[in-house]
Amino acid sequence: MQNIWENLPKPFLILAPMEGVTDAIFRQVIAKAGRPDLFYTEFTNVSSFASEKGRHDALDRLKIAPTDPPIIAQIWGKNPDHFSELAHALDKMGFSGVDINMGCPDRHVNRAGGGAAMIKTPELAVECIKRAKEATNLPVSVKTRLGFTYLKEYKDWLTLLLKQDIAAITVHLRTRKEMSKVTAHYELIPEIIKLRNEIAPNTKLIINGDIKTREEAEQLYQKYPDLDGFMIGRGVFANPYCFTNHTSTREELMELLNLHLNLFDKACEENYHSFEPLKHFFKIYLNNFPGASNLRAKLMETHSTKEVREILAQEN
Repeated sequence: MQNIWENLPKPFLILAPMEGVTDAIFRQVIAKAGRPDLFYTEFTNVSSFASEKGRHDALDRLKIAPTDPPIIAQIWGKNPDHFSELAHALDKMGFSGVDINMGCPDRHVNRAGGGAAMIKTPELAVECIKRAKEATNLPVSVKTRLGFTYLKEYKDWLTLLLKQDIAAITVHLRTRKEMSKVTAHYELIPEIIKLRNEIAPNTKLIINGDIKTREEAEQLYQKYPDLDGFMIGRGVFANPYCFTNHTSTREELMELLNLHLNLFDKACEENYHSFEPLKHFFKIYLNNFPGASNLRAKLMETHSTKEVREILAQEN
């Protein structure tokens, strides 16, 4: 099986996995606007997949849209047996790789021992990586933060991960404690590159944090050509065309909104989806043009895609 990480351009761009955002519907919208080189799923709890009660939700998160490939399945948890079970299942689902989330700062995830909490249980983290690698033919990668509480944790933690012979490592340049409240620590990029080059030169190194556009990623690459890729997260909220360096027009944004509505309705035909979370996406499409805030306020009062379309028809 080909290793997807060896076939990507340099530098490559990835849409960061974001809970409640980067589902199969939204990924199709971004693919229309201008897709990144690689998609990730929202993260899936390995223990949910291992349970009869949670498997339906887990499989829903792991749906692959026609425009997704190549796509990486991101998983999280703390049970090595469950990592093994899900990694084995992913082999047959059409994914190009498996990524283990060891950086999510969500307190509920951390209380369950997953995400960034894995930084505090390094032996368990190593075991989960090992079991996932043994169970699948897909390349296994890790997404993490610099540390849980202190910046100084980064050297020992990243060294440990790089020694696990993983295909790629994505480093969000903040600690869990910092959340997104401080500027990403770009000053540590040279030291992180040095660690990767000394310990695991074949492991792809991806940087995440405060990168909002293709142009910014390209500028960072010019400064640090040893980096392999960049992950854009919140930048997609300011511009869904962020992977293209294209400045969107009002008409293009409205077209993407209508596509999102159509895909949402189609998904509801197969499986019920609550309407309320859809409202979180309105700010992505309704910004940077005259009257956008007023239109967004109207749409926030709606209760169905039908009502949304009626208001949009009046505006046009």
